[in-house]
Amino acid sequence: MSATVVLLPGLLCDASVWETQRAALEPFAPVVVADFSTQDSIAAMARSALDLATGPLIVIGHSMGGRVALEMWRLAPERIVKLALLDTGIHPQQPGEVQKRQRLIDLAFNEGMAALADVWLPPMVDPRRSQDAALLAPMRQMVLRATPDQHARQIKALLDRPDARPVLATITCPTLVLVGRQDQWSPLRQHEEMAGLIAGARLVVIEDSGHMTTLEQPEATARALSEWVKN
Repeated sequence: MSATVVLLPGLLCDASVWETQRAALEPFAPVVVADFSTQDSIAAMARSALDLATGPLIVIGHSMGGRVALEMWRLAPERIVKLALLDTGIHPQQPGEVQKRQRLIDLAFNEGMAALADVWLPPMVDPRRSQDAALLAPMRQMVLRATPDQHARQIKALLDRPDARPVLATITCPTLVLVGRQDQWSPLRQHEEMAGLIAGARLVVIEDSGHMTTLEQPEATARALSEWVKN
């Protein structure tokens, strides 16, 4: 049975972040995109993603989706034949994180998703493009398709996230670790550490990209994923 590619989006992201990569991967395998708009835990997200297809899976997760990918491995390693972790992390909740995230939750409820997008999006991209209207406009529309309740659920999932470090040593499938060189949210050094903790992992750095690699450098990210999936 051929493997199905499962694409896992990050916080406030939907299938639109994967359009270029999905098109590039479809010649090699069936592709499905997870929807995490209703779940409020990493474990629930992982279970829902595992249910998207039967048989073996090639799991590709971005940001929050990378944490979901690691949870999928923990729950069902026998089903995962390849794993890709993009612009993500492994650490549990950090000091002061609850307060920082609560301010954004309050902003979304009190002033709306547009206000949240204006504050949240610019630091997510390469600082040199933080005012790039052409880049930010579709991201902003994506955030506006979400709701304050969805945002709050996903923040709850992130705040309750497990320490994923112990999972890395158990990974035995081919693994790609990919990061934008200018990612300030999940920096390169974090991915170098992750790749070092996964046996045989391959590290790919996407130039001229911040945290949103699939949208900032869609073609370069698609090439890296396609080469990894087909080989």
